[in-house]
Amino acid sequence: MMCALGASVCFGTATVLQAMAARAAADSGTGGDAALLLRALRQWRYLAGLALDGVGFLLQIAALRSIPIYAVGAALAASLAVTAVVASRLLKVRLSRVEWGAVGVVCAGLAMLGLASGTEGEQVGSAELKYAMLATAAAVLLLGLVGGRLPERGRPLALGLGAGFGFGVVEVSVRLIDDLDPGALLRNPATYALLIGGGAAFLLLTSALQRGSVTTATAGLVIGETIGPAVVGVVWLGDRTREGLEWLAVLGFVVAVVGALALARFGEAPGEGT
Repeated sequence: MMCALGASVCFGTATVLQAMAARAAADSGTGGDAALLLRALRQWRYLAGLALDGVGFLLQIAALRSIPIYAVGAALAASLAVTAVVASRLLKVRLSRVEWGAVGVVCAGLAMLGLASGTEGEQVGSAELKYAMLATAAAVLLLGLVGGRLPERGRPLALGLGAGFGFGVVEVSVRLIDDLDPGALLRNPATYALLIGGGAAFLLLTSALQRGSVTTATAGLVIGETIGPAVVGVVWLGDRTREGLEWLAVLGFVVAVVGALALARFGEAPGEGT
């Protein structure tokens, strides 16, 4: 669980650092997206954010190899609480009492999950499940390619959900890769599901944040990357809780996700003073 929480802290802090760097780059000159990115890459905060993303991903993989997927997913959703707290300090963002309460709710949910979670399931995962993840990743990629044609009203939610499903494919695929030999990796459909799902998720999330409500898109992301993978972990990979604590795990999962949804506006770090 400590690896999952560490990943959450890394991702949440990286969001704020990258937002600060992007804002400074935008204020220092003009140009298109490419010019903005090049200026951002010269900012130490942006590079530090990228480094934290890398560390967070490694911690996420370690967590997925040791605890149930449902616990990891809830912890990653909690990165919104980290972003909110860090933004309140570094960007001087005012959090309402409800939002501070939501931060507390997320922490309480994670504490319940930490008490109730058992070890990861011992089931390896069938070939059918691996191909199902690959098919899901392909569907997410297709959604990314046609996302701009979706109706404007439902576009942010649909793209956010799609991004969540893509990140969910990554979570499940990590568990389905049981042999790191290069030849075995090339033969494993889960390897391609992980790569396609992760890439498509980033594409959809970027599009969602650019094309509509950050809050709506992030809410879809949280739902997509937590509920689906949790079900797969329990039903097909044997994830379980500690004896007699199933109710506490379910309650903790729901509480953590609901708290994260209340902080959905922090899916993209807000501007100073907002």
